[in-house]
Amino acid sequence: MENHIYTPVTESVTRELKSGDYIYLTGVIYTARDAAHKRMSETLDRGESLPFDIKDAVIYYMGPSPARDGQVIGSAGPTTAGRMDKYTPRLLDLGLKAMIGKGKRSEEVVDAMIRNQAVYFAAAGGAGALISKCIKKSEVICYDDLGTEAVRRMEVENFPMAVVIDTKGNNLYETAIDAYKRRQQLKNT
Repeated sequence: MENHIYTPVTESVTRELKSGDYIYLTGVIYTARDAAHKRMSETLDRGESLPFDIKDAVIYYMGPSPARDGQVIGSAGPTTAGRMDKYTPRLLDLGLKAMIGKGKRSEEVVDAMIRNQAVYFAAAGGAGALISKCIKKSEVICYDDLGTEAVRRMEVENFPMAVVIDTKGNNLYETAIDAYKRRQQLKNT
């Protein structure tokens, strides 16, 4: 199924999304990778507020390449999500509703997603130049010293992705493999 959704991404939206759905997202998202997640965790440990409102937010695991003349941002492909897994349950418990990346997630993250009715989207790895065309505005909002790993606030329009893990824990990476195996067995009989 194909859906157009808008930020903020609330629980009423996430509950309707199913693993395997194709999504086009429009609105504000934030970028954060390993170093930014570590710094956000340290900020929370000190009892301080995060640099942006995490409630119903979307974090894109991405560090862009430099923008060329006339462009908002350079190539903007996804980073492997598992590198953020040790920080993610805490952010989900604080209200994060969606993450965009590539690759598998840990059992702890999936459990936190189910508990908090959050979703995990996959953006197409290797398609960073195409994805960047959906980014209409990008500004560093904190941790500028981290370079490409600084947190950015981005405005996106019709950002393409797929629901990999839904609020019930259904995982496209697992179900797609099972479906492929069933098709192969039918083919071989």
